[in-house]
Amino acid sequence: MLDQNQIAQFHHDGYLLIKGGLSDDDIQPVIDEYDAVVDQMANDLLRAGRITDGCLNEPFETRLAGLCRQDEVTYREADQAVDIAAVLGSATFDLLRNKQLLDLVEGIIGPEITCSPIQHVRCKLPVSLWDGASSYVAPWHQDAQVHTEEADSHFILTAWIPLVDTDERNGCLKIIPNIHRDQKVLWSEGFGISESNLPDREAICLPMKRGDVLFLHKLTPHSSEPNETDAIRWSMDLRYQKTGTASGRSCYPDFVARSRALPDSELRDSVVWKQAWETALNDYPTKLPRKARPAEPVTQMLDSRV
Repeated sequence: MLDQNQIAQFHHDGYLLIKGGLSDDDIQPVIDEYDAVVDQMANDLLRAGRITDGCLNEPFETRLAGLCRQDEVTYREADQAVDIAAVLGSATFDLLRNKQLLDLVEGIIGPEITCSPIQHVRCKLPVSLWDGASSYVAPWHQDAQVHTEEADSHFILTAWIPLVDTDERNGCLKIIPNIHRDQKVLWSEGFGISESNLPDREAICLPMKRGDVLFLHKLTPHSSEPNETDAIRWSMDLRYQKTGTASGRSCYPDFVARSRALPDSELRDSVVWKQAWETALNDYPTKLPRKARPAEPVTQMLDSRV
């Protein structure tokens, strides 16, 4: 559980870094699950004749990079292929409702916690793999920019969890603290925050170890630079909010991860979760169109003051 000083820091700064928030026992099943996904990708690519080396002896941190090095299409599509909605694995579901993680989330959200469908596994690939290909840069943005209008007034907490150690070389997160207190969404044309709307305040880098947990307010600007190493920066970004508030992705399934008042309302079955996602993706198989964004920052009053 968070102590009062940690909660106060989140209120003040718009972020909280929790060292060792999750154990290896919490993280390793997810790594194993995605290791199996990469293994299946390697087998499929070999059968299709698109690669000649399945990189069987490469560790989790580098194997997918070895596959991408042989096939540019895989490099360009890898991030989508390993995303949570593409895999829908039981170990990932277990982490979404992991007791230790929810104990931490409860310190900010409260005891009635819904897991948002805006959740991802990221494989930030080395920028050097393909000349002119995607550099896997995350531009400055706020997470309030990725949901639809129905969630504008609701507080949503991001939990960013590295599956490997991160630093400035492989693209750790950078944030601008305290901006959330301005209660502004810094809309710009396209995705992210334009240079003209970016706050003139010092950004800080947040190197993290595997198992650390970073909480971000949805109005806290953050970004990451290209991965200049030979390994992959694997990470998860998950989102939680008070049960009964709109997710901003109503076409995709959220679920009650914890309820102290109504524990029977919690979803505990990964098969039900997977089936709900498969049904939703059948109806909405492509990315939703973005709504029109004003060019100037817009004040956003949240109904949940944390």
